[in-house]
Amino acid sequence: MRFDVLTIFPEVFPGPLGIGVVGRAIEAGNISVTAHDLRDWTADKHRKVDDIPFGGGAGMVLTAQPLVAAVRQIRFERPGIRCILMSPQGRVFDQTVASELAQEQDILLVCGRYQGVDERARAEIGEELSVGDYVLSGGEIAAMAVIEATSRLVAGVLGSPESLVGESFSEATEGGFEPPLYTRPAIFEDNEVPAVLRSGDHAAIERWRRQQIQQAQRRHRPDLVRCGTTSGGQK
Repeated sequence: MRFDVLTIFPEVFPGPLGIGVVGRAIEAGNISVTAHDLRDWTADKHRKVDDIPFGGGAGMVLTAQPLVAAVRQIRFERPGIRCILMSPQGRVFDQTVASELAQEQDILLVCGRYQGVDERARAEIGEELSVGDYVLSGGEIAAMAVIEATSRLVAGVLGSPESLVGESFSEATEGGFEPPLYTRPAIFEDNEVPAVLRSGDHAAIERWRRQQIQQAQRRHRPDLVRCGTTSGGQK
């Protein structure tokens, strides 16, 4: 799977993506991450990518010309590529969206900066994704989060596909969290591993884990319960 990133700071990539699971996948050729400098598509000698907004207001805005030129060229060179702008107005990125993107072969993530992106460039790109209701200085960190979460779901990236089965937000956890996890020793600072996990009764262990998942969601993320992501509900 190939990820391309359009940014005014290409030097930050691969960054954290170059280590761990995704880093190994990049080395093995299962995943590729290529950053493109937006300034390469500017039409002036100063390679300017931002300007003041019409109508006034604080801050600068990424101009339409280089963004549109870049997206059009990349689309022409790789027909079928899925182009996505990282934007607070976009569809909220979650595990379901990550699973959807993992089915693609080629994705371009466009990173905004400053106060935002010229509306005409947004229209050209089309699709938008948000990683949450908060403000980042730019889309680079958001793009890394999308690449990290999506890459883990691509066949061949994880050494053991079974690792995905019981993860948070997986089907096995009914869209919720992983259950509490314990390892040796059985007693640590007077805190003992629950007896059911040492019982060998797999049915009882499964019931206990499901109860813990539901309790954790009600306690920490009641919004997930309301949205129907527990007890067999659908997102």
